[in-house]
Parts: sequence; C-alpha cells; structure tokens
Amino acid sequence: MEKKNFWADRFEAERGRLRAVALRMLGSQSEAEDAVQEAWLRLERTGGGDIDNLGGWLTTVVGRICLDMLRARARRREDPIDGEGGEDRHAYAGAAADEQAALADSVGLALLVVLERLAPAERLAFVLHDMFDVPFEEIGRIVDRSPAAARQLASRARRRVQGLPDTLSADYERRRNVVAAFLAASRDGDFSGLLAVLDPDVVFHADADAVRLGSLAEIHGADAVATNFKGKATAARLALIDGRPGLAVILGGELRIVVRMEVEGDHIVAIESIADPARIAGFEMEYL
Repeated sequence: MEKKNFWADRFEAERGRLRAVALRMLGSQSEAEDAVQEAWLRLERTGGGDIDNLGGWLTTVVGRICLDMLRARARRREDPIDGEGGEDRHAYAGAAADEQAALADSVGLALLVVLERLAPAERLAFVLHDMFDVPFEEIGRIVDRSPAAARQLASRARRRVQGLPDTLSADYERRRNVVAAFLAASRDGDFSGLLAVLDPDVVFHADADAVRLGSLAEIHGADAVATNFKGKATAARLALIDGRPGLAVILGGELRIVVRMEVEGDHIVAIESIADPARIAGFEMEYL
C-alpha cells in the first residue's frame, strides 16, 4: 500500500503538466482527462519499479495515448472543435466558467483550430517540442521516427501554424524530386540512376509483415540497396506520408506497403518498408 501511495503521490505531482500536454494535443477537456487517467492505469500496471525518470516516462506515455486518439479521430473524420454532436462539438463549452477561461488562456481556440489541420504526428511533434521542450530524441521514439525526422515534423507544423508555405517550399520540392528520381530509376532498372540518389551509407529496413511478403529485413550500402530495387517498384506511386514524400505500393487495388524515405541534401539516407496494416492505417496518406 505504501508503495502504491508513493507512486500515486508522484503521479499527482505530474498531473497538471500531463493534462496540459494532453489538452493541447487533443483540444478536448474530456479526452485530455481520459488520456491522463489511462497513463495512471499504465503506471499502476508497471508498478513503477524500472522507471528512472517518471516525468519523462509519463510524458512519453501520454504522447503515445494522444497520438493514438488523434489517429482514431482522423479515421472517423471527427472534428472536436466544430464537429457534429457529442461533448466534443465545442471542447470547453461544458466546463465551468473558470475552466473555460483557463482553457482559452492556456490553449487558445484559434490555435486549436489550426492544430486540427495538422497530421497527428506533426501535431504531437509541435506541441511536445515547441510548447513543452521535449527533446526530439524522445519525440522520435513516440512517433517511431529518427530524431531528425521528428525535428522536420515540428518544423513543418510550425510553418503551418504560422501560415507559411509548406508543400510549395523549395525543401519539399527537393525531397519530392529525389524520391521521384528513385522511383523512376527503380522502375527503369537504372542502376546508375539509383546510385545517384542514394547516400553511400544508406540503410534499408523492412518490418515483419514486409519480410513475409518477400522483402529482405535489412540492407546496408548504396550498391546493395540499388541492386535490391533495380527493376522493381512497378506497383509503387509517389505519395505524401504524414506530409513527407515517399512511396505507396498498391497490390490488387489495395495499399499494401508504405515506403518511407529520409532525404538529406540530394540523397536518400534511410528507407523503411512497412506492411503492418495497423501502422499503415495510422499514416496520413495523400497520393501525388
């Protein structure tokens, strides 16, 4: 009992900050409370014994819970700010007057409306980094990306929040052109063309589902990656995956594989092939 009270007291000390994180992520008071409560339940289940940094651990857990909730909301096409029906129609409308004022001051309805336009991963990266100073290394673990990719998510979200151009930016066009060149070279069996856009130390990874479909699990180096992709990608098409250029592989009329690419300069430094249906369902996809 004393141990449980110890963790309960430490959790209560973090509750206000966790609720603020969840509120900015979700824009809904009730959903924020649900996310924080779920974090407490997960802490209870772990017993807390192996947690060295409770604040960081709880922030990560709340972030993942909110990300799942945002992705589920996107799949249901819900809008918690101006959507139809339910308590989310106006997130703060049912709160007490003092809570309404606090929510408007700390979040701002205008900001919530803008945040609703971001992809879930962008929203998480922007909120955690720009509002709560969470390191990109930790954000990357939450969204299953590298720290550099997490930084790019936050940067893109920041431009959108500030009303600056995004998809027409020179950076976007450069990345899109690199991925398009890779796709064309792969389809044409152009080995030299593939080498031209691959970093010499490029790394390819495939998840377990992609391996079951015939992919190699891991490949290192430009020569090996180019050999693997030469003459392939006939079923692939360019796509925006969480706002970043990549490839979508359509088989039998269905999206079966998502290929994410990290581009630095004019070269691809990392490629990830994802065939796990649950992960694919969580991506924001736009075909180009």
